[in-house]
Amino acid sequence: MSTAGVHVVAAGAAPASRWARFASSSIGQKVVMAATGVVLCGFVLVHMAGNLTAFRGQQAIDAYSAGLRHLPALLWGARVMLLAAVLLHIWAYLALTRRSLAARPQGYRLAAHRESSFASRSMRYTGPLVLVFIVFHILHMTTGTVHPAFVEGAVYHNLITGLGVVPVALFYLVALAGLAFHLFHGVWSIFQSVGLGQPRYDSLGRHLATVFTLVVIAGFAAVPLSVLTGILE
Repeated sequence: MSTAGVHVVAAGAAPASRWARFASSSIGQKVVMAATGVVLCGFVLVHMAGNLTAFRGQQAIDAYSAGLRHLPALLWGARVMLLAAVLLHIWAYLALTRRSLAARPQGYRLAAHRESSFASRSMRYTGPLVLVFIVFHILHMTTGTVHPAFVEGAVYHNLITGLGVVPVALFYLVALAGLAFHLFHGVWSIFQSVGLGQPRYDSLGRHLATVFTLVVIAGFAAVPLSVLTGILE
């Protein structure tokens, strides 16, 4: 009977052990990085599309925002999922970075960049920049904590008054530049993982990463640039 009990415990522990081994492996960490990257890419695309409703006028974007607030379960479910995706994305990146440093504890005397792009080499900088921007953006446009004239529910008003502050709008644009490099390398890496990354400079994966990045960044940048130039007022 005791033997059976041991057998049951061992059988129950096996799945957890397999997941632990998967999560601690480089393949598992790359899968987590890619999967969370897909989730976050989907979010930025949807968020960009939502922002562009500002060009349809105040009523359109305010109604869009009100519609989201009237679905609290969906809204908070999406927020929890995004928070989990961000945390897992950061964890996977740090785990893979530690693995890489452990495999090569001493840096090369001369850096060789023939097999890497500027986007890939800048990930250690663009990642923290995007993270700082996300926190600021939430405090600026969601909670209004750092917004000079925040009005709850008045999305169009908050966009115009918030992005009308030139240093703030410029920070948004700088953060978008960082996001562009981060997105391009991240999306290209996802396609490389499924075999669409070769050859390096002329591949379907690279072309799709370029198009996706340009669409997202142009869509996001259109709003602060339009506020600064008076197109949106």
